[in-house]
Amino acid sequence: MPPESAERRVVVTGPPRRTPTRARLSGYYRPRTEIDEQTTLGHTYVRSLMRTQLRAALTVSAVLVLLVGPLPLVFAVTPDARRLEWLVLGFCLYTPLVLLARWYVGRAERNERDFVRLVEDR
Repeated sequence: MPPESAERRVVVTGPPRRTPTRARLSGYYRPRTEIDEQTTLGHTYVRSLMRTQLRAALTVSAVLVLLVGPLPLVFAVTPDARRLEWLVLGFCLYTPLVLLARWYVGRAERNERDFVRLVEDR
């Protein structure tokens, strides 16, 4: 065959492929590696943490609205009870707010602790 009629070789290029990490090569793949490499499974882990934190925040918000929301109606029904307003706003409202805040902080810390335990495989 003459050299002119031979087909030319074509070089095909593409995006570089990821090289397998040591964790993948060993057969043991930790969730932390999934998160670090930003895989779909790692994204799912992070979204689950965000979902549990959002659920706790929405619970606290709902309780807060139910606790504080009716107060203007109570004060409108009893316009002559100025001392009642001061008593409710000054003293009776702080204890439930502090308890609600402590519950939320404890819940958020527990969610993060559970997430770390899941990621670190403890």
